[in-house]
Amino acid sequence: MRDSYTVEPIGHVLCSRSEAEDDDWDNETSEIILDLTRIDEDATAGLKDFSHIEVIYLFDKVRDEKIVSGARHPRGNKDWPSVGILAQRGKNRPNRLGATICELQQVEGKRLVLKGLDAIDGTPVLDVKPVMSGFLPRSEITEPQWAIEIMSGYWN
Repeated sequence: MRDSYTVEPIGHVLCSRSEAEDDDWDNETSEIILDLTRIDEDATAGLKDFSHIEVIYLFDKVRDEKIVSGARHPRGNKDWPSVGILAQRGKNRPNRLGATICELQQVEGKRLVLKGLDAIDGTPVLDVKPVMSGFLPRSEITEPQWAIEIMSGYWN
C-alpha cells in the first residue's frame, strides 16, 4: 500500500473571482479549460448529454499553516459547534480537495462552461465526473441545523 500519491491537474478554472468568498456562488459562471497535453480532446465526448457534473479540484492557495486536522467552528462562527474538519466542507482540509456538483451549460472542445462552481480563477481541476442519478443518495439526507444555516446564502 502506498503512503502518498501524485496527481496532476487536467485543467484549470477560468472565472471572475480571484478570492475565495463564502457566498453567492450561483451568480458565478465559470469555465474549465482542459489541458489537452494531459487528456485527449475526445475525453469530453458524451459529456454534453448530462445536465450536471461534479468537479474535483485543489484548494491550491491554502497555505500549509492554515491546514486544519482537527475540530473548529465552521467559518470561525462561535454560534456553531466546533466540529471536525471532516464534518465540514471548508477549504483548509488536510489534502486541500474540493468537490462541487454544478450545472454544465456548454461543452466546446477543451472548454466546459459551468454555473455554480465554487472555485476561484486559476484553481487546478483534478477530475470531472458526470452526475448520474444512480450515484445520488438512495436514502434521506440528514444534517445538523448549523449546516443548513451555513448554506443559506452560499448559492444565492
